[in-house]
Amino acid sequence: MAAFQFLEVTSYALFLDIARYAFGKVHINLLAINMEIRLNSNDRFGMNRTITETFPILEMSCAACAARVDKTLNRLDGVVHATVNFAAATATVEYTPDVCTPEKMRDALRSAGYDMLTEAADSAAEEVEQIHSAHYRALRCRTIWASALSAVIMVLSMVLTGVPHADLVSWILATPVVFWIGRQFHINAWRQLKHRAANMDTLVALSTTVAYLFSVFNVLFPSFWTSRGIEPHIYFESSSVIIAFILIGRTLEERAKANTSSSLRRLIGLRPKSVTRAEGEALQTVPVEAVQPGDTLIARPGEKIAVDGVVTQGESYVDESMLSGEPIAVHKTPGERVFAGTINQRGSFRYTATQTGSATMLAQIIRMVQEAQGSKAPVQKLADRIAGIFVPVILGIALLSMLLWMALDPAEGLSHGILAFVTVLIIACPCALGLATPTAIMVGIGKGAENGILIKDAESLETAKRTDCIVLDKTGTITEGRPEVSDMIWYSDDLQSRDILLSLEEHSEHPLAEAVTRHLGKGAMTAPESVENISGKGIRGSFNGKEYFAGNMALLAEHEITVNDNVKTAIARLTAEAKSVVLFADSTSVLALAGITDRIKESAVPAVSSLHREGIEVIMLTGDNEQTAQAVAAQTGIEHFKAAMLPQDKALYIKQLQTEGKHVAMIGDGINDSAAMAQADLSIAMGRGSDIAIDVARMTIISSDLTKISDALNLSRMTVRTIRENLFWAFIYNLISVPIAAGILYPICGFLLNPMIGGAAMAFSSVSVVTNSLRLKRKRLSNRTGKAMPTECTAQRSCELSGVEDMTINQTIDNMTTMKREYTIGGMMCQHCRAHVEKALNAVEGVKAVVTLEPPTAVIEFTSAEKPLAELQAALSAEGEYTISEK
Repeated sequence: MAAFQFLEVTSYALFLDIARYAFGKVHINLLAINMEIRLNSNDRFGMNRTITETFPILEMSCAACAARVDKTLNRLDGVVHATVNFAAATATVEYTPDVCTPEKMRDALRSAGYDMLTEAADSAAEEVEQIHSAHYRALRCRTIWASALSAVIMVLSMVLTGVPHADLVSWILATPVVFWIGRQFHINAWRQLKHRAANMDTLVALSTTVAYLFSVFNVLFPSFWTSRGIEPHIYFESSSVIIAFILIGRTLEERAKANTSSSLRRLIGLRPKSVTRAEGEALQTVPVEAVQPGDTLIARPGEKIAVDGVVTQGESYVDESMLSGEPIAVHKTPGERVFAGTINQRGSFRYTATQTGSATMLAQIIRMVQEAQGSKAPVQKLADRIAGIFVPVILGIALLSMLLWMALDPAEGLSHGILAFVTVLIIACPCALGLATPTAIMVGIGKGAENGILIKDAESLETAKRTDCIVLDKTGTITEGRPEVSDMIWYSDDLQSRDILLSLEEHSEHPLAEAVTRHLGKGAMTAPESVENISGKGIRGSFNGKEYFAGNMALLAEHEITVNDNVKTAIARLTAEAKSVVLFADSTSVLALAGITDRIKESAVPAVSSLHREGIEVIMLTGDNEQTAQAVAAQTGIEHFKAAMLPQDKALYIKQLQTEGKHVAMIGDGINDSAAMAQADLSIAMGRGSDIAIDVARMTIISSDLTKISDALNLSRMTVRTIRENLFWAFIYNLISVPIAAGILYPICGFLLNPMIGGAAMAFSSVSVVTNSLRLKRKRLSNRTGKAMPTECTAQRSCELSGVEDMTINQTIDNMTTMKREYTIGGMMCQHCRAHVEKALNAVEGVKAVVTLEPPTAVIEFTSAEKPLAELQAALSAEGEYTISEK
């Protein structure tokens, strides 16, 4: 057995070496992962497998807390790597389950003064939501009480200063604010102190307590100061207002942080709770968790698809916008795939479950978004290091400020020193530093997921911003990757010839044969007496004692079959149009020929044009011949291309571009692209490509729409710009505010900052950073939706170059003049309402509308001029109390 295990591991290692040699720097991650898990399932040869999970973290109140949680987790045996996201209150941990368990992590965090839910974030989503909701409600209640009491104290301290016993009343009112409403600051500070640590709560508790105790001393022993000629000051209003301002800031911050993860919550909310399962003739409603692969499920109008599956009976339109970002519903017929979380619109159908639970596309997207939102951008490392030492440094500055005041101003030094001490502690804010990057990343990656762009980590966003050269694979990326017959020319009137050709191609092993059989229609009536596949040439078969051939010119030349001038002219024309030619002949002459092409995606021309407008160089690489590559490049407007490229050649070419100083992004969809994608600075996979290409890629475009490339680059630019704005504000705020709080302006102009203003500024700094990140949600990634695309000569020239017929040109221009807009519909309560609204809108001339209930949206295509909102509203008013407004 040991010898067999050794042989298995050795064979696996040898296989990886051969694969790497064959494909250059190819990453065969999925294959490696699958084999390693199988080999390591029994911990063979001491190799322990690791898993990565995201856990909710509780009791974190600032960026310094996140830094301490990070250190605590990374110090545990069995934890390979842990990353804490303060904005999301989660920790993404890669660990060895045989050495470390979630329970051990939780115990370690509890001993450090924090807590952790041992269920993964996606499965504990409801519990986390309940905890956060309860925390927010309690925080809001404390904020209201603190604000009300602080307002009374401010009136007593600043307006009614001469009223008898005003100081005593202020003392009575300030006591519950500081020690009851603000008790959490003191509890957390004590927990940190027990572990010889400090955080933002330490600063708040220390500063408010010092101000409170100093004021109590001045109320009880005013003669201590008056005997020395000093007027005693009371700071009850400062200690209470500081608590109120910080609670207000945290309340706003909690609400804003909740909005940053709204995209992820919407994805998680797409999961239905139950589904109708068909068991013979009986129908049964079961929880989604009970569904197993192979079960037959039923999707009714308006219901969410429960799991990934294949349609077996019926047809319908399914809204897949939440996964692909495309607003138009997709027509589903038997044999087509459906995905969990998408919404069935009109008809009912049955489908067979293929992927359930964590294996569905929706679950994988959720997991990828969680991991990406929890990842750290390189620019965040500096902020994390500063946040880790921030509190001790601020404590030192505050103490130094007080000592300097006492030394330099004997008369008012103690009073001013305590004021400066309190203000420095209050105004300093590590939270702004800690929130600057993760909030922007969470919003950016969530916005990408909403638009059908999956981003694996934060580093990819920074890399994408620097991209100045895009390299595109041809087959499956620029083209559909599905050969189709575009021309069929017959030179024989014999009706049986068609059936013979169909029969031959049904027995052929060549990839182009499938295109011919699809075109002719499967189900040949004539069976060959004998058949022979000839590698690299085609197929030969015998029917009724006569031989027939289907293949290329080499096959016909080998058997000395005559090719007349008409056939040669047709071959030359099709070849010039970058089409592959399949010849069908008997033993004497050509009976027919088929021109086969891999159609260019509709999104290819506008995508390349958009990238050119942004100043990005676009290059096409292909393993196809020079003539085909040149034709595709001409049709799409690509100026630079390389043909006849092997996988390792693509990787070497990208390396050459990098040596020229270019930041290269590689977009591909196949195994042969993975070497080049691994070499590139940024790799983007098309969602319908191979698993290996998607695994290697740092970004994935779910819909395979090439225009999403520009959207992804725009998203990266906006996100990185927001991160830099946040960091600039956070650094500048602390660099300016701390010296002013210490009293640096007092010798110049006599200005000494009031602690209350310091508390307000501190609260505003955190809220402003989160709010700035939330601005990303309102920004549009592109200007395509809702605007008519101009019918400029670019599209017409592309059609002329491609040799497309006039009808195709006109169709292309018609498509480009179509205007599409999104509207919000009000008043819909059920699927019947949705159907009424959709019917009313489609009754308007020149309008094609698709209406969804969740969310209440109408996507309208105007085939002529855009209709005014009043006309659309009039159409809806005739159906009931429905409203329409621009989104």
